[in-house]
Amino acid sequence: MAKEDLAFHETVDTHELVNMKTVALLKSKLMQGIVFDQDLRRLMQKNVDMSIIDLKQLQRLYPYTKTE
Repeated sequence: MAKEDLAFHETVDTHELVNMKTVALLKSKLMQGIVFDQDLRRLMQKNVDMSIIDLKQLQRLYPYTKTE
């Protein structure tokens, strides 16, 4: 299969998704330190775990993004 670059709008969308997931990951990770409810803490940890998986998947798109 030939390498196909993403369109400019797809590149921007990819960067926006990475930024959003990174902020969500950091927020959940930081908030875990001040949350006392164990159920909420588990949900936040699940969000952290899923965000890491999502970010790894999004990173695979970077070779296809446009820079010019």
